[in-house]
Amino acid sequence: MKCLKKITLYLLMFSSSMLLISCEKALLKSDPKEMDRSGMFLHLWQDINDRYSYLDVKQINWDSIRVVLRPVVNSTMDDRQFFDFLASMLDILEDGHANLESPFDRSRYWDWHLDYPTNFDANVVNRNYLGRDYRQAGPLQISLLQGDIVYVYYNSFTREIRDENLTELSALVSNSKGLILDVRNNGGGQLAMARKLAGWLANEDYVYALERIKTGPGRNEFSQWRNLEVRADEYDRGELKVALLTNRRVYSAANFFTQMVSLLPNTAIIGDHTGGGGGTPLYGELANGWIYRFSATQTITPSGEHLEFGIPPDIAVDMGAEDLAEGVDSIIEAALEWLNQ
Repeated sequence: MKCLKKITLYLLMFSSSMLLISCEKALLKSDPKEMDRSGMFLHLWQDINDRYSYLDVKQINWDSIRVVLRPVVNSTMDDRQFFDFLASMLDILEDGHANLESPFDRSRYWDWHLDYPTNFDANVVNRNYLGRDYRQAGPLQISLLQGDIVYVYYNSFTREIRDENLTELSALVSNSKGLILDVRNNGGGQLAMARKLAGWLANEDYVYALERIKTGPGRNEFSQWRNLEVRADEYDRGELKVALLTNRRVYSAANFFTQMVSLLPNTAIIGDHTGGGGGTPLYGELANGWIYRFSATQTITPSGEHLEFGIPPDIAVDMGAEDLAEGVDSIIEAALEWLNQ
């Protein structure tokens, strides 16, 4: 239904120009530029048809998209109109990993978090939980809450965690009651960093998910499933309790990290459902030099759920307006309560 609404809206936007074009076609010779635009549209449509990994899972009738949108492509579109047209087609995938990039814009599908509560306020965290005296171990911001609970905020897996950062964190948690790992608003980055941090938490190697790659144009043409593993490092966390804080802006590698942590003992995911992002994107280029990408793999949990649609929390908590007005982070407070049980 959402896809149909997007297509209908786009057709309404161009309906007036379509009427003018239909009248002029009887008078004008075919313009090679129209074929160029049409060719680029078909190239992108075909590549998604052949290599996008979630058409069946999301029940998208991609053939109907071609039938509906192809007549809209025309030589009178300027670059920005044509960009918006192709971006609207990518939006039908409802995938944050599907983007189009030109010299003047980059499309993005952000409904996976914009349609939901934020459940995070950086000012409240900085003022009342990290404070002035927090430690900065590489990308990890660390403070002590209630004297013996270690709080860590990590805002992006694009930022490298070094071994010495984890050595510092290991020393801090060695005599603590528990650890709060806050990855809210972490939009992802390097999957290697997610595995590294999960490996620091783990006492033994384990399979956290399975992945397969789209290999051909058929809807069911995929490689065999392969195991994705976390390798435990030399640190033994013992019985350390870990609360992982999440919201809808936890995406991609951060979403994968949430899945990794969810399988560890003595852990709880607290906050909101993650935003998802379970496919590894591939890239392509149109004839005019614009770059596009979309997901080309599927990833499922060991029990068979797609990571594309995010991970639910063990303890669901929303941040209330009254608490925020008083400088209270309801999700951190829920983590403290769980760790003190």
